[in-house]
Amino acid sequence: MSCLKKFISCLISVSLLAFTTAHATDSPEAIKQRMGSGNPVLGKTSSYFCQGCHGEVGLSAEDLIPNLAGQYASYIAKQLRNFQTGARTHQIMSAMSKTINDTELTNIAAYFASQKKMQGNGKGDNPVAKKLFLQGDASRRIPACESCHGINGKGKAPNISTYPVTGGQHKGYLRAQLLHWRSGERSNSPDGVMNKIAKSLTDAEIESLTDYISGL
Repeated sequence: MSCLKKFISCLISVSLLAFTTAHATDSPEAIKQRMGSGNPVLGKTSSYFCQGCHGEVGLSAEDLIPNLAGQYASYIAKQLRNFQTGARTHQIMSAMSKTINDTELTNIAAYFASQKKMQGNGKGDNPVAKKLFLQGDASRRIPACESCHGINGKGKAPNISTYPVTGGQHKGYLRAQLLHWRSGERSNSPDGVMNKIAKSLTDAEIESLTDYISGL
């Protein structure tokens, strides 16, 4: 092969790699993995009441109501079960969760997980938030957000129910949850890790982080 052909071949390979990486989160295999064992067709029907607040495909119109589109089914199921047991509380969700059985929950989670992942508007770039997201702060024992929530917050481990997709989530919802973690109002993360992290963040850092993450 001539040098020119090798060069062209290399360029094509790099372009294909970039394209694959950019779209990997919504590839058929990725969608299958994050859906788990549920039936998304049945889940669409069972999620009728969920859609009233979270949107038909899991993209809510309210800043304080979370997007569910492309969220890991395992995470959605865990949160609903936490609402059922009281490990997490919310006036509406605590009541609603008790009307859903395990089969319906598995299917509903699969339906929302099967949707294209939530996307931000890309306007939240902030150097302070970006550094925290990518590097954390070892002096305060704050790990990089990316280490658990994946590149651009698009998720890292679909089979681990404690690491949700956060990139593209509503800013208002992200801010509210970090404040709840910090105050102890919410405490359903493993070993209280989110409570510890949130307590180390200032108001300004929470504001910049939620602005940054919501834009991813």
